[in-house]
Amino acid sequence: MNTNRIIEPSELPVNEDGSIFHLHLKPGQLASTVILVGDRQRVDMVANYFDKGSIECDISNREFHTITGTYKGKRISCLSHGIGAGNIDIVMNEMDALFNIDLETRQEMEEKTQLTIVRIGTCGSLQSYCPVGSYVVSAKSIGFDGLLNYYSMPADTIDLEFEFNLVKALKWNDRLPRPYVVSADEELTSRISDGMIKGVTISAPGFYGPQGRIVRLLPTDPFINKKIEDFSYNGMKITNYEMESAAVAGLAKLLGHKAVTVCNIIAGRVDKNMNTNYHETMETLVKTILDRI
Repeated sequence: MNTNRIIEPSELPVNEDGSIFHLHLKPGQLASTVILVGDRQRVDMVANYFDKGSIECDISNREFHTITGTYKGKRISCLSHGIGAGNIDIVMNEMDALFNIDLETRQEMEEKTQLTIVRIGTCGSLQSYCPVGSYVVSAKSIGFDGLLNYYSMPADTIDLEFEFNLVKALKWNDRLPRPYVVSADEELTSRISDGMIKGVTISAPGFYGPQGRIVRLLPTDPFINKKIEDFSYNGMKITNYEMESAAVAGLAKLLGHKAVTVCNIIAGRVDKNMNTNYHETMETLVKTILDRI
């Protein structure tokens, strides 16, 4: 893309104080190493591990809450993104803009900064070998949300063969967004995944029907989870459901960043069990990621 292009205010809004529109962050306030979490209150939990007296900024707007400090001397930001791929679209583009777009001239920087991004979340297991309380690293993610399909993509961004086999096996309804399959950054995945399950994660655009849950309304395909559980491609099984990993990995790849999602399994969709009191296992996961990032 032409780095001399002027990005109009309607395309990238900036607040009067010079902060990016949704995150309310100014250039320099976000570290190049970022932990993403869904729950804004979890930002404080992560920041409790930061070095004493190291907090540089603590900024909130809507569901977006950011704290920047250091952990064992390394500068890190923790930022909450809320729920769903739509919020990830906002967060990933605005984080990138804080480093790679001059918000005053509204032009791309000639030299780009690569961010390291780890999303820590919760998920539901789709295989019995992924029990509640274990951790899954999303080595591959499947976007049921369709978000990445709105962007122009180089041919190697997504795994088209995996996608083709999945769509065929699930007998995909053509009224739904077409799934896309994207890999997380391999080096970052390897760095943080020791002792965890390396999995294939579905990012759904909702919690109930899009994840095959039946409350009062029937999903389009009431048997989709059984099809997903049985599906295998090149020895890979689909391990878990959540709502953001594919958008994070896909947009990171398009923007030139390193990203991966790690989830604490709190629901066993096959075993029909649920742990709503998962705070201890989440604290352990947060500490592990901070040590490895």
